[in-house]
Amino acid sequence: MTSYRELIAQLRPHEQELMPWELAERLAANPQLLIIDVREPAEFAAMHIPGALNIPRGLLEAAAEWGYEETEPELVRARERELVVVCRSGNRSLLAAHTLRQLGFHHVASLRSGVRGWKDDDQPLVDGAGEAVDLDFADHFFTPRLRAEQLGQMG
Repeated sequence: MTSYRELIAQLRPHEQELMPWELAERLAANPQLLIIDVREPAEFAAMHIPGALNIPRGLLEAAAEWGYEETEPELVRARERELVVVCRSGNRSLLAAHTLRQLGFHHVASLRSGVRGWKDDDQPLVDGAGEAVDLDFADHFFTPRLRAEQLGQMG
């Protein structure tokens, strides 16, 4: 059986990853770059990178193809566009980037440290209304809150 951590470790050498400052540079150099945020809608509404498109990871495959209720036309048309996939910490986005490459997207990278790392690099975040998010609030938001039963054998 492969664990989640092992799966991420297996994929990491095969997928392109960017650090937050590299994404900021890519955005400045390529205004057509499309950021796909694969977090859940509530996470996205709390804070996200300005201009990001929210497509939860569970809907990604259908969102990337025509003919589904989840189809996201901007994503379907982006097969030749530069894409950067983001999540909270860079794990879900790595899996999503791998999936998008399998679906025929050619220029895909994952944000290595996720939105949390973007915040740590003092890059801007906005909420669901497009208002700037206070970075102190973001620190609190990204603080892990594992319960004892979630630790299993680790605790």
